[in-house]
Amino acid sequence: MLALRAESGSAVLRDVPRPTAEGESLVRVSLSGICNTDLEIIRGYAGFSGTLGHEFIGVVEESPDAPELIGRRVAGEINAGCGRCERCLAGDPRHCPERTVLGIIGRDGAHAEFLRLPSRNLVAVPDSVADEAAVFIEPLAAAIGISEQVMITPETRVAVIGDGKLGILCARAMRTLTPHTSLIGKHSSKLELAERTGISPILAEEAAGLKDAFDVVIEASGSESGFAAAVDLVRPRGKIVLKSTFAGKPTWEAWRIVVEEITIVGSRCGRFQPAVDALAEGRIEVADLISEEFRLADAVNAVEAAGQKGTLKVLLRP
Repeated sequence: MLALRAESGSAVLRDVPRPTAEGESLVRVSLSGICNTDLEIIRGYAGFSGTLGHEFIGVVEESPDAPELIGRRVAGEINAGCGRCERCLAGDPRHCPERTVLGIIGRDGAHAEFLRLPSRNLVAVPDSVADEAAVFIEPLAAAIGISEQVMITPETRVAVIGDGKLGILCARAMRTLTPHTSLIGKHSSKLELAERTGISPILAEEAAGLKDAFDVVIEASGSESGFAAAVDLVRPRGKIVLKSTFAGKPTWEAWRIVVEEITIVGSRCGRFQPAVDALAEGRIEVADLISEEFRLADAVNAVEAAGQKGTLKVLLRP
């Protein structure tokens, strides 16, 4: 089968053996989405070498331990735990010390014709959610997952830094919880997408006058400057949520975190079912975040397109 792989700092298309179920479920990929983490992995993030991709929708073809899944449309939780440790037994493998992560740590990913995951990782997707929307389940789950870690009430003043696809999804997820949600970015066209859904748009150069204006600031720009801006924008004893994964090593003014008693929260993966429900009920729009679709056979060009400034979601169809 064809697969888009990260090898020695490059994205390459390879003809690789089709995976076998080996006690897990085999999924034929219908559509996958390129995200910034894929681009950072190519640059060296996580030290991963293998098939990229963790955002997908597909159909189960084999499932030795859960035959009722065969033929079902599914998305997949990307963290595959050991199933034995305390965290896995509690039903949350996201921080299992032995976990593999689809297309990121120790497990080939979704930019391929087939993938395999444990059946317990698969979440059925209703027919009312189109493939083009379902491919956003993973990043939308990550956006909604912020509320697992930080209390957001209708009075909470939230700012999201970064008007890329993740930033817009975070802002849309937060807007369902509080009307006081702002998106800070550099691109008027992307800020307009946010404004259509009731989010306050703020150009980055205008944000300097908003010192201490927000209770919660979500950094989703993937840049060192975004973290510095977050420290300026959050109020004393407020919270900064870090959503970006990038290969660099940022420097920051640690003393300000101490003096202003700011809480920093790392936020990675969220639960899938709330994202599936939000899409099925039409509470969060994603169709306008698709920039382009490529065939998997043209995946290297798709990666190049995904890395261009101003591009939102690029999809791959096997």
